[in-house]
Amino acid sequence: MKKRVLNGIDVLDIEKLKASNIALVINYSSVNQKGEHLLDILMRSAIKVVRIFTPEHGLFLNADGQKIEDFIHPRYRIPVTSIYGSRFTLDCDLLHDVDVVIYDIQDVGLRYYTFIYALSEVVKACAKCRKKLVVLDRFNPLGRRFFGPRIPQTLNSIVGAYELPVRYGLSTGELALYYKKFFGLDVEIDIIKCVGWSGEDFSKIDTFWNVPSPNLPTFSSLICYAGLCLFEATNLSVGRGTTKPFEFIGAPWLDEDEMYTYLKGKFPNMLFRKRQFIPQFREYAYQVCNGLEFVPSPEDNFFEVAVAILEYLQGYEEFEVNNKRIDMLAGVENFMESKDQLLNFNLNDYFEFISDVLLYKNED
Repeated sequence: MKKRVLNGIDVLDIEKLKASNIALVINYSSVNQKGEHLLDILMRSAIKVVRIFTPEHGLFLNADGQKIEDFIHPRYRIPVTSIYGSRFTLDCDLLHDVDVVIYDIQDVGLRYYTFIYALSEVVKACAKCRKKLVVLDRFNPLGRRFFGPRIPQTLNSIVGAYELPVRYGLSTGELALYYKKFFGLDVEIDIIKCVGWSGEDFSKIDTFWNVPSPNLPTFSSLICYAGLCLFEATNLSVGRGTTKPFEFIGAPWLDEDEMYTYLKGKFPNMLFRKRQFIPQFREYAYQVCNGLEFVPSPEDNFFEVAVAILEYLQGYEEFEVNNKRIDMLAGVENFMESKDQLLNFNLNDYFEFISDVLLYKNED
């Protein structure tokens, strides 16, 4: 039987906000268990929302790579400001009339996800501008499990930074506390905790899939994304431009029969099949790609799958890798010459560092 879990938005005491000017950091995922959006909830309660900030993909789930412009909300006439792209930091002049900043965005539990760096900038801005930050906590859909080495400072980027492991195992609120500690900030952070969560992943929780990005439409796509995101630094298609992003992988020049046989020998119990697919945009748009389709389970380790596929692909003359980008994604210097470092790591220092930011007891 699946477990009932409430996110911070579901238990928020709105009455406590009535005396404050509020700035929201939100997007299309800022909804409660009934599917009601935080902005609508606050506006019908006469809360004074003076500004809205949005990360990548904006407030209304813009397509991949689409530029997000600032605008005035069409219904509520509130300024909406993008904090992705040309403006990634929050200046104090944008918060001059704000008492409280509320952050409520669904993350995915992986270091390459850009939303978590929007959160880091919000924490830093609230410290600099002396504003209170309220985080409406959300459970981590990948659960309280950890994987991969901590990324070194030399590889910091928008797809990996601040000594996080690839799979960092924290809730959104815990991650905010991690940033506060990591940067040594003096900032008031109020976490509206989840109720009922003790480290379970999405498959064990009784709720709907709250789509975090246009390229993660299902929990299955997130499981695959954990490892197959590395192929964003190669000349393979990972299914962007199809109905199953990250559940497909392939290219026109691949031999899908050989690839299937190779991978089945490595992972005999994993469910996948040979597949041809045609992306409608991005890599190999309108071309037939030969490859695989995965049908993942939460126990599948797609970091191991990714390393195995990379080893296989090095037999192809057509295979290309952007070495700098794959290093940033993997969090490993010279990754293509030391791929095992992604799979062999020690996180004892990370566990020690996060011991006083954890808000929830593990299920086991």
